[in-house]
Amino acid sequence: MDPDAVARAFVEHYYCTFDTNRAALGGLYQDNSMLSFEVAKMQSTAAISEKLAGLPFQQCEHNISTIDCQPSGPVGGMLVFVSGSLQLSGEQHTLKFSQMFHLIPTAQGSFYMLNDIFRLNYA
Repeated sequence: MDPDAVARAFVEHYYCTFDTNRAALGGLYQDNSMLSFEVAKMQSTAAISEKLAGLPFQQCEHNISTIDCQPSGPVGGMLVFVSGSLQLSGEQHTLKFSQMFHLIPTAQGSFYMLNDIFRLNYA
């Protein structure tokens, strides 16, 4: 398994799902997962799903600039760091963002997000 290929496939799946069917993202988390979204922190699939569903915009489009990946932990996990921009529907300007995912393998051969940290880049 090529970690960079896994990271690219995960990132593509995550942002495509976020941009087209945000409610389906809950399946990528488990109850021990934690999301930090700007200053807000929440833990559990239900709390994370509620936060993502409650964002104050309905449509957006992510454009990825970079994807960096490193192995993490003894169980085959990986850290994935993404930078890019997002375009909110009806807005003229894009917003730059950074996001880090800590992916943990499942018994079924896929991955779930143990940690997810999202930040807008204002500088």
